[in-house]
Amino acid sequence: MADTARQRETEGTEPPLRTASWRHIGPGIVVAATGVGAGDLVATLIAGSKFGYTLLWAAVAGCLVKISLAEAAGRWHLATGRTLFDGWRSLGTWTTVYFAGYVAVWGFVYGAAAMSSSALPLQALFPGVMDLKWWAVLCGVGGLVFVWFNRYAVFEKVMTLLVGVMFVVTVYLAVRVTPHLGDAVAGLAPVLPDGSLIYTLGLIGGVGGTITLAAYGYWVNAKGWTDTSWMRVMRLDNRVAYVTTGIFVVAMLFVGAELLHSAGVALAKGDKGLLDLGDVLADQYGTVTSKLFLVGFFATSITSLIGVWHGVSLMFADFVAHFRARGTTTGEEVASGAREKSLPFRAYLLWLTFPPMSLLFLDQPFGLVIVYGVIGAFFMPFLALTLVWLLNSSRTPRAWRNGMLSNGVLAAAGVLFLVLCVQQVRELPW
Repeated sequence: MADTARQRETEGTEPPLRTASWRHIGPGIVVAATGVGAGDLVATLIAGSKFGYTLLWAAVAGCLVKISLAEAAGRWHLATGRTLFDGWRSLGTWTTVYFAGYVAVWGFVYGAAAMSSSALPLQALFPGVMDLKWWAVLCGVGGLVFVWFNRYAVFEKVMTLLVGVMFVVTVYLAVRVTPHLGDAVAGLAPVLPDGSLIYTLGLIGGVGGTITLAAYGYWVNAKGWTDTSWMRVMRLDNRVAYVTTGIFVVAMLFVGAELLHSAGVALAKGDKGLLDLGDVLADQYGTVTSKLFLVGFFATSITSLIGVWHGVSLMFADFVAHFRARGTTTGEEVASGAREKSLPFRAYLLWLTFPPMSLLFLDQPFGLVIVYGVIGAFFMPFLALTLVWLLNSSRTPRAWRNGMLSNGVLAAAGVLFLVLCVQQVRELPW
Protein backbone atom coordinates (compact mmCIF):
# COMPACT_ATOMS: atom_id res chain seq x y z
CA MET A 1 0.00 0.00 0.00
CA ALA A 2 2.82 2.41 0.78
CA ASP A 3 4.42 1.61 -2.56
CA THR A 4 1.04 2.19 -4.22
CA ALA A 5 0.76 5.61 -2.58
CA ARG A 6 4.20 6.62 -3.84
CA GLN A 7 3.36 5.25 -7.30
CA ARG A 8 0.16 7.35 -7.43
CA GLU A 9 2.18 10.42 -6.47
CA THR A 10 4.76 9.77 -9.20
CA GLU A 11 2.10 9.17 -11.84
CA GLY A 12 -0.01 12.14 -10.74
CA THR A 13 -3.01 9.85 -10.16
CA GLU A 14 -3.93 10.87 -6.62
CA PRO A 15 -7.72 10.48 -6.19
CA PRO A 16 -9.64 13.77 -6.25
CA LEU A 17 -10.37 15.29 -2.84
CA ARG A 18 -13.90 14.78 -1.58
CA THR A 19 -15.93 17.77 -0.46
CA ALA A 20 -15.75 18.21 3.31
CA SER A 21 -19.25 17.71 4.65
CA TRP A 22 -20.76 17.67 8.14
CA ARG A 23 -22.58 14.42 7.35
CA HIS A 24 -19.24 12.58 7.34
CA ILE A 25 -18.24 13.72 10.85
CA GLY A 26 -17.57 10.82 13.21
CA PRO A 27 -14.06 9.79 14.25
CA GLY A 28 -13.40 13.30 15.59
CA ILE A 29 -16.39 13.06 17.92
CA VAL A 30 -15.07 9.70 19.12
CA VAL A 31 -11.57 11.01 19.84
CA ALA A 32 -12.95 14.10 21.60
CA ALA A 33 -15.20 12.01 23.83
CA THR A 34 -12.49 9.49 24.65
CA GLY A 35 -9.72 12.00 25.26
CA VAL A 36 -11.60 14.14 27.81
CA GLY A 37 -11.93 12.18 31.03
CA ALA A 38 -13.08 13.04 34.52
CA GLY A 39 -9.51 13.72 35.65
CA ASP A 40 -9.08 16.28 32.86
CA LEU A 41 -12.21 18.13 33.95
CA VAL A 42 -10.97 18.19 37.56
CA ALA A 43 -7.62 19.65 36.44
CA THR A 44 -9.46 22.37 34.52
CA LEU A 45 -11.77 23.11 37.45
CA ILE A 46 -8.80 23.41 39.82
CA ALA A 47 -7.01 25.76 37.42
CA GLY A 48 -10.15 27.91 37.25
CA SER A 49 -10.61 27.84 41.02
CA LYS A 50 -7.00 28.97 41.63
CA PHE A 51 -6.50 31.51 38.85
CA GLY A 52 -9.97 32.45 37.64
CA TYR A 53 -10.07 33.17 33.89
CA THR A 54 -6.36 34.00 33.66
CA LEU A 55 -5.38 30.66 32.09
CA LEU A 56 -8.18 30.53 29.51
CA TRP A 57 -5.59 31.17 26.80
CA ALA A 58 -3.74 27.98 27.83
CA ALA A 59 -6.89 25.87 27.41
CA VAL A 60 -7.37 27.27 23.90
CA ALA A 61 -3.68 26.71 23.04
CA GLY A 62 -3.99 23.12 24.23
CA CYS A 63 -6.82 22.47 21.79
CA LEU A 64 -4.74 23.86 18.91
CA VAL A 65 -1.86 21.55 19.87
CA LYS A 66 -4.18 18.52 19.86
CA ILE A 67 -5.65 19.52 16.48
CA SER A 68 -2.12 19.40 15.05
CA LEU A 69 -1.28 16.04 16.63
CA ALA A 70 -4.49 14.31 15.60
CA GLU A 71 -4.31 15.80 12.09
CA ALA A 72 -0.78 14.47 11.73
CA ALA A 73 -1.85 10.97 12.80
CA GLY A 74 -4.82 10.99 10.43
CA ARG A 75 -2.72 12.41 7.58
CA TRP A 76 -0.19 9.58 7.99
CA HIS A 77 -2.91 6.93 7.67
CA LEU A 78 -4.52 8.54 4.60
CA ALA A 79 -1.37 9.66 2.77
CA THR A 80 0.55 6.40 3.07
CA GLY A 81 -2.21 3.80 3.36
CA ARG A 82 -0.26 2.40 6.31
CA THR A 83 -1.18 2.30 9.97
CA LEU A 84 0.64 4.36 12.57
CA PHE A 85 2.14 1.31 14.23
CA ASP A 86 3.52 0.28 10.86
CA GLY A 87 5.18 3.70 10.65
CA TRP A 88 6.60 3.37 14.15
CA ARG A 89 7.94 -0.08 13.29
CA SER A 90 9.85 1.41 10.35
CA LEU A 91 11.76 3.65 12.79
CA GLY A 92 13.36 0.69 14.55
CA THR A 93 12.63 -2.11 17.00
CA TRP A 94 12.88 0.29 19.96
CA THR A 95 9.40 1.58 19.10
CA THR A 96 7.99 -1.94 19.30
CA VAL A 97 9.59 -2.55 22.69
CA TYR A 98 8.20 0.72 23.99
CA PHE A 99 4.69 0.14 22.63
CA ALA A 100 4.53 -3.42 23.97
CA GLY A 101 5.55 -2.28 27.45
CA TYR A 102 3.20 0.67 27.34
CA VAL A 103 0.02 -1.17 26.34
CA ALA A 104 0.68 -3.96 28.85
CA VAL A 105 1.30 -1.83 31.95
CA TRP A 106 -0.79 1.20 31.00
CA GLY A 107 -3.79 -0.95 30.07
CA PHE A 108 -3.66 -2.84 33.37
CA VAL A 109 -3.72 0.29 35.54
CA TYR A 110 -5.92 2.39 33.26
CA GLY A 111 -8.58 -0.30 33.25
CA ALA A 112 -9.04 0.03 37.01
CA ALA A 113 -8.97 3.83 36.87
CA ALA A 114 -11.58 4.01 34.08
CA MET A 115 -13.92 1.61 35.86
CA SER A 116 -13.63 3.51 39.14
CA SER A 117 -14.19 6.86 37.44
CA SER A 118 -17.37 5.59 35.76
CA ALA A 119 -18.60 4.08 39.03
CA LEU A 120 -18.31 7.25 41.13
CA PRO A 121 -21.27 9.16 39.60
CA LEU A 122 -23.42 6.02 39.55
CA GLN A 123 -22.89 5.48 43.26
CA ALA A 124 -23.75 9.14 43.89
CA LEU A 125 -26.87 8.93 41.71
CA PHE A 126 -28.05 5.68 43.32
CA PRO A 127 -26.78 5.77 46.92
CA GLY A 128 -27.01 2.59 48.93
CA VAL A 129 -27.65 0.30 45.95
CA MET A 130 -24.21 -1.33 45.91
CA ASP A 131 -20.58 -0.73 46.83
CA LEU A 132 -18.38 1.43 44.57
CA LYS A 133 -16.24 -1.59 43.62
CA TRP A 134 -19.25 -3.46 42.24
CA TRP A 135 -20.42 -0.42 40.28
CA ALA A 136 -16.90 -0.35 38.80
CA VAL A 137 -17.07 -4.05 37.89
CA LEU A 138 -20.47 -3.46 36.24
CA CYS A 139 -19.07 -0.58 34.17
CA GLY A 140 -16.06 -2.63 33.06
CA VAL A 141 -18.10 -5.66 32.04
CA GLY A 142 -20.70 -3.44 30.37
CA GLY A 143 -18.00 -1.74 28.31
CA LEU A 144 -16.54 -5.13 27.37
CA VAL A 145 -19.89 -6.51 26.20
CA PHE A 146 -20.71 -3.37 24.22
CA VAL A 147 -17.39 -3.24 22.35
CA TRP A 148 -17.21 -7.04 21.88
CA PHE A 149 -20.57 -7.31 20.09
CA ASN A 150 -20.67 -4.04 18.14
CA ARG A 151 -18.67 -2.78 15.18
CA TYR A 152 -17.35 0.75 14.67
CA ALA A 153 -20.57 2.17 13.16
CA VAL A 154 -22.67 1.43 16.26
CA PHE A 155 -19.81 2.45 18.57
CA GLU A 156 -19.60 5.85 16.84
CA LYS A 157 -23.36 6.48 17.14
CA VAL A 158 -23.38 5.71 20.87
CA MET A 159 -20.32 7.90 21.45
CA THR A 160 -21.99 10.76 19.55
CA LEU A 161 -25.08 10.45 21.75
CA LEU A 162 -22.99 10.55 24.93
CA VAL A 163 -21.04 13.56 23.63
CA GLY A 164 -24.39 15.29 23.18
CA VAL A 165 -25.13 14.66 26.86
CA MET A 166 -21.68 15.97 27.87
CA PHE A 167 -22.14 19.05 25.71
CA VAL A 168 -25.58 19.94 27.07
CA VAL A 169 -24.51 19.49 30.70
CA THR A 170 -21.23 21.41 30.51
CA VAL A 171 -22.73 24.33 28.55
CA TYR A 172 -25.72 24.43 30.92
CA LEU A 173 -23.41 24.63 33.94
CA ALA A 174 -21.30 27.35 32.32
CA VAL A 175 -24.41 29.43 31.65
CA ARG A 176 -25.86 28.65 35.10
CA VAL A 177 -22.89 30.14 36.96
CA THR A 178 -23.27 33.39 34.96
CA PRO A 179 -19.72 33.92 33.66
CA HIS A 180 -18.19 37.38 33.47
CA LEU A 181 -17.51 37.53 29.75
CA GLY A 182 -15.26 40.59 30.02
CA ASP A 183 -12.92 38.72 32.38
CA ALA A 184 -13.08 35.67 30.11
CA VAL A 185 -12.00 37.69 27.06
CA ALA A 186 -9.15 39.17 29.10
CA GLY A 187 -8.10 35.60 29.92
CA LEU A 188 -7.21 35.06 26.25
CA ALA A 189 -4.12 37.24 26.74
CA PRO A 190 -1.15 34.93 27.47
CA VAL A 191 0.01 35.75 30.99
CA LEU A 192 1.50 33.59 33.76
CA PRO A 193 0.41 34.42 37.32
CA ASP A 194 2.78 33.50 40.14
CA GLY A 195 2.75 29.76 40.79
CA SER A 196 0.79 28.96 37.62
CA LEU A 197 3.49 27.43 35.39
CA ILE A 198 2.68 23.77 36.08
CA TYR A 199 -1.08 24.39 35.82
CA THR A 200 -0.52 26.22 32.53
CA LEU A 201 1.57 23.43 31.03
CA GLY A 202 -0.97 20.89 32.27
CA LEU A 203 -3.85 22.74 30.60
CA ILE A 204 -1.98 22.97 27.29
CA GLY A 205 -0.71 19.41 27.33
CA GLY A 206 -3.15 17.43 29.41
CA VAL A 207 -6.78 17.81 28.39
CA GLY A 208 -7.65 15.36 25.66
CA GLY A 209 -4.03 14.30 25.30
CA THR A 210 -3.70 10.53 25.61
CA ILE A 211 -3.04 7.46 23.49
CA THR A 212 -6.44 8.17 21.93
CA LEU A 213 -4.73 10.81 19.78
CA ALA A 214 -2.77 7.96 18.21
CA ALA A 215 -5.97 5.92 17.90
CA TYR A 216 -7.55 8.67 15.80
CA GLY A 217 -5.97 7.38 12.58
CA TYR A 218 -7.35 3.92 13.30
CA TRP A 219 -10.87 5.31 13.77
CA VAL A 220 -10.44 7.25 10.52
CA ASN A 221 -9.72 3.94 8.76
CA ALA A 222 -12.51 2.12 10.62
CA LYS A 223 -14.91 4.77 9.27
CA GLY A 224 -13.89 3.65 5.75
CA TRP A 225 -11.53 6.56 4.99
CA THR A 226 -8.43 4.90 3.54
CA ASP A 227 -6.87 7.22 0.94
CA THR A 228 -6.03 10.86 0.29
CA SER A 229 -9.45 11.63 -1.18
CA TRP A 230 -10.68 11.84 2.42
CA MET A 231 -8.04 14.36 3.53
CA ARG A 232 -10.32 17.42 3.58
CA VAL A 233 -13.05 15.45 5.34
CA MET A 234 -10.59 14.23 7.98
CA ARG A 235 -9.33 17.75 8.64
CA LEU A 236 -12.86 19.11 9.12
CA ASP A 237 -13.68 16.14 11.34
CA ASN A 238 -10.55 16.75 13.43
CA ARG A 239 -11.29 20.45 13.88
CA VAL A 240 -14.82 19.65 15.03
CA ALA A 241 -13.29 17.24 17.57
CA TYR A 242 -11.13 19.81 19.24
CA VAL A 243 -13.59 22.68 18.99
CA THR A 244 -15.89 20.35 20.93
CA THR A 245 -13.09 19.61 23.40
CA GLY A 246 -12.42 23.34 23.69
CA ILE A 247 -16.06 23.99 24.60
CA PHE A 248 -15.88 21.35 27.37
CA VAL A 249 -12.67 22.82 28.74
CA VAL A 250 -13.79 26.46 28.58
CA ALA A 251 -17.15 25.59 30.17
CA MET A 252 -15.49 23.82 33.11
CA LEU A 253 -12.97 26.65 33.50
CA PHE A 254 -15.94 29.04 33.75
CA VAL A 255 -17.45 26.84 36.46
CA GLY A 256 -14.15 26.74 38.33
CA ALA A 257 -13.64 30.49 38.02
CA GLU A 258 -17.15 31.55 39.03
CA LEU A 259 -18.32 28.87 41.43
CA LEU A 260 -15.08 27.89 43.15
CA HIS A 261 -12.62 30.78 42.75
CA SER A 262 -15.02 33.43 44.05
CA ALA A 263 -16.05 31.28 47.03
CA GLY A 264 -12.54 29.98 47.78
CA VAL A 265 -13.72 26.36 47.51
CA ALA A 266 -11.01 23.71 47.07
CA LEU A 267 -11.66 20.41 45.30
CA ALA A 268 -10.08 17.06 46.04
CA LYS A 269 -7.56 15.91 43.44
CA GLY A 270 -8.55 13.14 41.06
CA ASP A 271 -12.02 12.06 39.97
CA LYS A 272 -13.51 12.49 43.46
CA GLY A 273 -13.11 16.24 42.97
CA LEU A 274 -16.12 16.08 40.67
CA LEU A 275 -18.21 14.65 43.51
CA ASP A 276 -17.14 17.67 45.58
CA LEU A 277 -18.40 19.89 42.76
CA GLY A 278 -21.70 18.00 42.79
CA ASP A 279 -22.11 18.88 46.47
CA VAL A 280 -21.32 22.56 45.79
CA LEU A 281 -23.85 22.64 42.93
CA ALA A 282 -26.51 21.07 45.18
CA ASP A 283 -25.95 23.80 47.79
CA GLN A 284 -25.94 26.64 45.28
CA TYR A 285 -28.49 25.58 42.64
CA GLY A 286 -30.44 22.64 44.04
CA THR A 287 -30.63 18.88 43.66
CA VAL A 288 -31.80 18.86 40.03
CA THR A 289 -28.71 20.72 38.82
CA SER A 290 -26.48 18.46 40.92
CA LYS A 291 -28.09 15.30 39.52
CA LEU A 292 -27.82 16.62 35.96
CA PHE A 293 -24.13 17.26 36.57
CA LEU A 294 -23.66 13.66 37.79
CA VAL A 295 -25.26 12.41 34.56
CA GLY A 296 -22.74 14.49 32.60
CA PHE A 297 -19.95 13.17 34.85
CA PHE A 298 -20.99 9.61 34.00
CA ALA A 299 -21.16 10.38 30.25
CA THR A 300 -17.65 11.87 30.43
CA SER A 301 -16.23 8.83 32.24
CA ILE A 302 -17.98 6.07 30.31
CA THR A 303 -17.03 7.54 26.91
CA SER A 304 -13.38 7.43 27.98
CA LEU A 305 -13.82 3.82 29.07
CA ILE A 306 -15.48 2.44 25.95
CA GLY A 307 -13.33 4.65 23.71
CA VAL A 308 -10.14 3.15 25.11
CA TRP A 309 -11.68 -0.34 25.12
CA HIS A 310 -12.25 0.04 21.36
CA GLY A 311 -9.42 2.28 20.13
CA VAL A 312 -6.46 0.85 22.02
CA SER A 313 -7.69 -2.71 21.36
CA LEU A 314 -7.69 -1.81 17.66
CA MET A 315 -4.10 -0.59 17.96
CA PHE A 316 -3.08 -3.75 19.81
CA ALA A 317 -4.70 -5.91 17.11
CA ASP A 318 -2.63 -4.02 14.51
CA PHE A 319 0.49 -4.55 16.62
CA VAL A 320 -0.09 -8.33 16.58
CA ALA A 321 -1.14 -8.44 12.92
CA HIS A 322 2.11 -6.76 11.89
CA PHE A 323 4.16 -9.61 13.31
CA ARG A 324 1.93 -12.26 11.83
CA ALA A 325 2.17 -10.68 8.37
CA ARG A 326 5.86 -9.74 8.78
CA GLY A 327 5.24 -6.82 6.43
CA THR A 328 3.25 -3.62 6.18
CA THR A 329 -0.21 -3.36 7.68
CA THR A 330 -2.72 -1.17 5.87
CA GLY A 331 -5.65 1.06 6.61
CA GLU A 332 -7.85 -1.03 4.33
CA GLU A 333 -7.39 -3.98 6.68
CA VAL A 334 -8.69 -1.84 9.54
CA ALA A 335 -11.57 -0.55 7.37
CA SER A 336 -12.70 -4.10 6.60
CA GLY A 337 -13.81 -4.56 10.21
CA ALA A 338 -11.94 -7.84 10.52
CA ARG A 339 -9.66 -6.44 13.23
CA GLU A 340 -12.65 -5.81 15.52
CA LYS A 341 -13.51 -9.51 15.38
CA SER A 342 -9.94 -10.74 15.75
CA LEU A 343 -8.52 -12.72 18.65
CA PRO A 344 -5.90 -10.05 19.56
CA PHE A 345 -8.59 -7.33 19.67
CA ARG A 346 -10.73 -9.38 22.02
CA ALA A 347 -7.75 -10.56 24.07
CA TYR A 348 -6.78 -6.95 24.81
CA LEU A 349 -10.40 -6.18 25.67
CA LEU A 350 -10.21 -8.92 28.28
CA TRP A 351 -6.87 -7.57 29.52
CA LEU A 352 -8.37 -4.10 30.01
CA THR A 353 -11.36 -5.50 31.90
CA PHE A 354 -10.61 -8.45 34.16
CA PRO A 355 -7.00 -8.26 35.48
CA PRO A 356 -7.48 -4.59 36.53
CA MET A 357 -10.40 -5.63 38.72
CA SER A 358 -7.84 -6.94 41.20
CA LEU A 359 -6.76 -3.31 41.74
CA LEU A 360 -10.32 -2.40 42.68
CA PHE A 361 -10.15 -4.70 45.70
CA LEU A 362 -6.49 -4.15 46.64
CA ASP A 363 -4.31 -1.09 47.05
CA GLN A 364 -2.37 -0.50 43.84
CA PRO A 365 1.10 -2.03 44.17
CA PHE A 366 3.67 0.71 44.73
CA GLY A 367 6.10 -0.50 42.07
CA LEU A 368 3.36 -0.81 39.45
CA VAL A 369 2.25 2.78 40.04
CA ILE A 370 5.83 4.00 39.45
CA VAL A 371 6.27 1.96 36.23
CA TYR A 372 2.84 3.10 34.96
CA GLY A 373 3.69 6.74 35.68
CA VAL A 374 7.05 6.60 33.94
CA ILE A 375 5.80 4.79 30.81
CA GLY A 376 2.67 6.93 30.56
CA ALA A 377 4.59 10.19 30.93
CA PHE A 378 6.77 9.37 27.93
CA PHE A 379 3.93 8.53 25.52
CA MET A 380 2.91 12.03 24.39
CA PRO A 381 6.48 13.20 23.57
CA PHE A 382 6.98 9.83 21.85
CA LEU A 383 3.89 10.46 19.70
CA ALA A 384 4.74 14.08 18.84
CA LEU A 385 8.38 13.48 17.95
CA THR A 386 7.83 10.27 15.97
CA LEU A 387 5.15 12.03 13.91
CA VAL A 388 7.66 14.78 13.08
CA TRP A 389 10.12 12.07 12.02
CA LEU A 390 7.63 10.10 9.90
CA LEU A 391 6.01 13.09 8.19
CA ASN A 392 9.32 14.67 7.12
CA SER A 393 10.78 11.50 5.64
CA SER A 394 10.46 9.63 2.37
CA ARG A 395 8.01 7.31 4.12
CA THR A 396 5.35 9.96 3.41
CA PRO A 397 4.51 11.04 -0.18
CA ARG A 398 5.99 14.49 -0.78
CA ALA A 399 2.64 16.23 -1.27
CA TRP A 400 1.53 15.27 2.23
CA ARG A 401 4.69 15.88 4.24
CA ASN A 402 4.83 18.47 7.00
CA GLY A 403 5.04 22.16 6.19
CA MET A 404 6.74 24.76 8.36
CA LEU A 405 3.62 25.35 10.49
CA SER A 406 3.05 21.65 11.19
CA ASN A 407 6.70 21.12 12.04
CA GLY A 408 6.72 24.13 14.34
CA VAL A 409 3.59 23.09 16.26
CA LEU A 410 4.58 19.42 16.52
CA ALA A 411 8.12 20.27 17.63
CA ALA A 412 6.76 22.71 20.23
CA ALA A 413 4.33 20.02 21.39
CA GLY A 414 7.19 17.55 21.70
CA VAL A 415 9.17 19.96 23.88
CA LEU A 416 6.08 20.76 25.98
CA PHE A 417 5.35 17.09 26.58
CA LEU A 418 8.98 16.42 27.48
CA VAL A 419 8.77 19.15 30.16
CA LEU A 420 5.50 17.68 31.47
CA CYS A 421 7.09 14.22 31.37
CA VAL A 422 10.02 15.33 33.54
CA GLN A 423 7.63 17.05 35.95
CA GLN A 424 5.41 13.97 36.22
CA VAL A 425 8.37 11.67 36.82
CA ARG A 426 9.67 14.03 39.52
CA GLU A 427 6.29 13.91 41.29
CA LEU A 428 6.12 10.12 41.37
CA PRO A 429 6.25 8.48 44.83
CA TRP A 430 9.75 7.08 44.40
